[in-house]
Amino acid sequence: MFSKVCEIMFSFFKKQRKDNSMKGLVHYIAEFLVDHPDEVDVTEVEDGSSTVFELRVAASDRGKVIGKKGQTAKAIRTLLGAASARSGKLAVLKIID
Repeated sequence: MFSKVCEIMFSFFKKQRKDNSMKGLVHYIAEFLVDHPDEVDVTEVEDGSSTVFELRVAASDRGKVIGKKGQTAKAIRTLLGAASARSGKLAVLKIID
């Protein structure tokens, strides 16, 4: 699953997108994984030395974002952490019910 999420991330950075931010990255990955991409919502909350990304998807798509034993969510969190290393801030992903 990690390789699939990496492939999505690389395609994100190859395309000329308006939003090349970490929030845009989380949104792009989630849209690619779910059946209802129009219901994907990412909220960015600054919390001191960290940034929390709250991801909301349709109830029927939640399992696709979390994955078996949380592997997909873990892969997204790993990529988000790597992308945030440049800014020096900790990035946290919360999948909201």
